[in-house]
Amino acid sequence: MTTRSSAYAVPASANEIHTETTEDSLFRKVTLRIIPFLFFCYVIAILDRNNIGFAQLQMKHDLSLTDAAYSLGAVFFFIGYVLFEVPSNMLLHKFGARKTFARIMVLWGMASVLMVAVSTTTQFYVLRFLLGVFEAGFFPGIVFYLTFWFPARRRAGALSIFYAGVAVAGVLGGLVSGSIMRGMDGMHGIHGWQWMLAIEGAPAVLLGVIAYFYLQDNPSAASWLSPREKAQISEALARDAKPTEHGHSLLAALGNRYVYLFAFVYFCLTSGILLLLFWMPSMIKGFGVTDIVQISLYSAIPNAIGALGVILIARNSDRRNERKWHFVICAAGAAAALALLTSHGIGFAGSMAFLTAATVLIYAAHPIFWSVPATFFRGPNAAASIALVSSIGVSSGTITPYLIGLIKTYTGSMSYAFYFIAVLLVLACVAMAHALRHERAERARTA
Repeated sequence: MTTRSSAYAVPASANEIHTETTEDSLFRKVTLRIIPFLFFCYVIAILDRNNIGFAQLQMKHDLSLTDAAYSLGAVFFFIGYVLFEVPSNMLLHKFGARKTFARIMVLWGMASVLMVAVSTTTQFYVLRFLLGVFEAGFFPGIVFYLTFWFPARRRAGALSIFYAGVAVAGVLGGLVSGSIMRGMDGMHGIHGWQWMLAIEGAPAVLLGVIAYFYLQDNPSAASWLSPREKAQISEALARDAKPTEHGHSLLAALGNRYVYLFAFVYFCLTSGILLLLFWMPSMIKGFGVTDIVQISLYSAIPNAIGALGVILIARNSDRRNERKWHFVICAAGAAAALALLTSHGIGFAGSMAFLTAATVLIYAAHPIFWSVPATFFRGPNAAASIALVSSIGVSSGTITPYLIGLIKTYTGSMSYAFYFIAVLLVLACVAMAHALRHERAERARTA
């Protein structure tokens, strides 16, 4: 019996080539229909979640916040997010994507707009918590939703677009956040950072309404697909299906050891991305840039390059059908770049180069990672398993930002924070390699 390995591909027959060409056309159609809209929604989600990285440049003075107290605001978001992520994803499985995504976006948009009324630290913390509650389940919901539309071998490419969205949100924030904060500061007695948070949050409400009418819960409900195309998608998904697990979905997920292994990997990865999202403006300020608009513009550079890099790397991973070494190279390379950021005498250009390299590689590791758990979890337990991986993993947001804030507060430097994240990324490499080695052995045993 001949099988295809993850590293090498056997020559395809003429019939296989025709089938793959037909499938390419079909999944290109699916991609163009659903991915651009979800991508734009995700850009707004990331922008609303992380634009306090720019807001802190004014907010810490206006609300008398230390670095540690500012980091606590980031923590409150993730407390709400972690508590409600699994229930949100289970509701998606029950009620469908249209209603779930619409509810999430409308509520988080309203919470962002209400930032315009914040005048105390307590109000800021409460709204950050509510933002986490309302946004909970959005990204794991997308991961689960894509399993209805794309087979495993096409999923990293699709997910790479969403992690490019993280970078695009950084570019967008870099281009407009500083200008809003400086240009609208004091207008109608409202601080510039409040205007920025409200203006960048408002589009989510409109997108939530559009999502209800635009999205379909699964291919069988899509009027823009022919019966033959629906059957082709079903056949493609069935080819990499695994036997489903039995029992209550949440209980089965809690008993799956791979949930915790992948959650640890995701914890390490999200710690890296949190460093970039919440502290990049401060890092660039530490490189010697003081003007708020220049800081925001410089922050667009790593994110713009990261948006391109994440797509190219993930598509190469899909094309080669290889995950392990793509992930290891990205995570280990990012760890090295962060460690090199602590070097003395590298200057502004060197610091930006290492920051850009770390950004590209941390972003690129995420879609490669998320293409793997979906191949481990199948059937009615998939929604709970994926959400549990994300929920446990993203709990880094309740720990990492505050630790980084404490490190910066008490040492006056980000160097030890860079080392801390670098170690986590190396540990992620080890854990991911272990999971993929076991999967390969299991696949060989059952072939």
